[in-house]
Amino acid sequence: MEPLVIYVRDEIAKPNIGEKKYRKFIGYLLTVFFFIWIANLLGLTPLGTNLTGNIAVTVSLALITYLITTFSANKDYWKHIFWMPGVHWIMKIFFIPIELLGTLTKPFALLVRLYANITAGHVVLFTLLGAITVAKTDLSLGAGATTGFGIFYFILAVFITLIELLVAFLQAYIFTLLSALFI
Repeated sequence: MEPLVIYVRDEIAKPNIGEKKYRKFIGYLLTVFFFIWIANLLGLTPLGTNLTGNIAVTVSLALITYLITTFSANKDYWKHIFWMPGVHWIMKIFFIPIELLGTLTKPFALLVRLYANITAGHVVLFTLLGAITVAKTDLSLGAGATTGFGIFYFILAVFITLIELLVAFLQAYIFTLLSALFI
């Protein structure tokens, strides 16, 4: 576990938040990383529940990131949102609603990215497992053909499951990285 904690600290938090302020947010980033990673791994087990495939969980995670970003922002952040430096004052008036909308699209991108990627992987896996059942019960193809299709779909399902293991880690990494970037 220690190499993962050090990796999140040294490769995600420090470069994206900064040497001076990363300590304030490292607890949250580590919590989010390990929660998403372990939840994704548990979702791959037969008795596990796919937590990050539930839109309420991903909305909650993104909302927490949004609240941390909003309430820990300094005056330079808000100055850039409401009165961008180096832009003509007429254009600044038009950019204010766009920038405010931009603060809302960041957590929306977080929640959709996590939810859609995890759900898509599970849908593909369940489709392949369903195809095994259909191939097994379709007697019009003959016994040899159905066995061949069943073996092919089983091997493909195992391959997709291995990819899902990688995706479980990647989604935890991406959510944590983007959260650090937004903070």
